[in-house]
Amino acid sequence: MIYHGYFRSSSSYRLRIAFGLKGIDPEFRSVHLVRNGGEQKSEAYRALNPQGLVPTVEHEGEVFTQSPAILEWLDEQFPEPRLLPEDATLRAHVRAFCNVIACEIHPLQNLRVLQFLEANYGQALEGKEAWCQRWIGDGLAACEALLTKRPQTDFCFGDTPGMADIYLVPQIFSAARFKVDLSFMPNLRRIYANCEALPAFADAHPSKQPDAE
Repeated sequence: MIYHGYFRSSSSYRLRIAFGLKGIDPEFRSVHLVRNGGEQKSEAYRALNPQGLVPTVEHEGEVFTQSPAILEWLDEQFPEPRLLPEDATLRAHVRAFCNVIACEIHPLQNLRVLQFLEANYGQALEGKEAWCQRWIGDGLAACEALLTKRPQTDFCFGDTPGMADIYLVPQIFSAARFKVDLSFMPNLRRIYANCEALPAFADAHPSKQPDAE
C-alpha cells in the first residue's frame, strides 16, 4: 500500500490515525502542498488524483481518493479494530458527527480557500485566522453539543476510539493552529486528551511526520 499525503493536511492526518489503529504500515510519499506552487498541482500527481488533493492511497492496482471514502474502505478491508459501530442507529450518529467536520468545517479551512481569500480579497494572516475561528468554532461547538446529549464516555461514541475520534483529533489540531477558543468545549478537550495518550494518535501528529517542517 502506498499513501500520498502531507504532514499538515487534516485529511491525511485522519488516515495516519486509522493506519495506526489498524496496524497498517504503508509506504509514504510526501506531496508538499506549498513547495514549488504545490506539488499536488503537478501533471504526474493529477494523473493519479485528478482533484489534485491529498490523501491518495494506491493498493493492488486501485487508486483511492477522498479521506471519508478511504477510511470506510479501510474499515471494510481491514475490519479489526472496527472504526464504525455495528449498530445502524449508532453508525448514523457517528457519520453525522464526522460530517460536521468533513462537510461543514474542513472545506472552509482548506488551503485552497485560504489562498483564495488572500489572493482575491487581500486577507492577510489576521483575516484568515478570523475566518477560520468563525467556521471552525461554530462547527466544533456543534460537535460539543452532539456529545453533550450522550452519556459521557472516554471517546466520542464509546470507551474505545473510532471513526469520530479520527475526525476530531486533526480538527482540534487545526483549531489550535488558528487560535480557536475551545474553553467552553469540555467534552472535546477531554476526548482529545484521551486520544493523544494512545500511540496511534500520538504517532500520527503532524510534528512527528518525516515531511514535517
